[in-house]
Amino acid sequence: MRKVQGIKSLMVYLDSVDYPLSEEKLSSLVQNGAIPHTIPIRNMIIFDLAHIDWWVAERRQNSN
Repeated sequence: MRKVQGIKSLMVYLDSVDYPLSEEKLSSLVQNGAIPHTIPIRNMIIFDLAHIDWWVAERRQNSN
């Protein structure tokens, strides 16, 4: 499984797939439960990149 830890790491990944988002926007999405993530322990956010790829594809499809 491909995973990244933390919002800054997710920002780098999203930039690499041409879907850049700011740290503030990603923090808001996490707080609102609007982006797939897990918090296995306090202050640790894990993003499964397969889920993120699906999430990005959904956003792209809905914006067309």
